[in-house]
Amino acid sequence: MKFDISIPLLGFEETTQVELEKIDDIFMKMQSTTNEHISFTLINPFILRDYDFEVPQSTQDILEIDEKSNILILNIVLIQNPIEDSIVNFIGPVVFNTDNNKAAQIILSDYSSYTVAEKISTFFKE
Repeated sequence: MKFDISIPLLGFEETTQVELEKIDDIFMKMQSTTNEHISFTLINPFILRDYDFEVPQSTQDILEIDEKSNILILNIVLIQNPIEDSIVNFIGPVVFNTDNNKAAQIILSDYSSYTVAEKISTFFKE
């Protein structure tokens, strides 16, 4: 599924359209449609932790989100070897409106319980 990036991804302002592809039940791949060298691995944060925040009203307006909208929230993962050392960015979620195929990254500034780099192994305790 293709999405127009309505608010640029930090550091990737030239990326204006991406394709979202499911890898498995946990991970997805977000690939630039114009630059084959730009891709991100994303994860559903809700399988890892309690994750709650408000999408800013300005972003809701840009993405045309209302109470009936179908949205998908994913977080960027920096894949490491071994996979348990992979890092999840919880303060920069990507919000996808699957009704109109618009997406945006937001930066959470008022959520001190989330960080930019948390090891994925933190959330998988035996």
